[in-house]
Amino acid sequence: MITLGVVLLVLGFLLGIPILWTLGIIALVVGAALALLGALGRPVAGRAHYY
Repeated sequence: MITLGVVLLVLGFLLGIPILWTLGIIALVVGAALALLGALGRPVAGRAHYY
């Protein structure tokens, strides 16, 4: 999800589409939060890994 966020950010910047920029930021933040929780060993929604 972090990779998807970065790709959306780059595409939004290069193509000048603000909704891609916004979705990229959201995907990046959610992906980072889930990765952090997974790295700490906390189960996310009952699973140790979100993927």
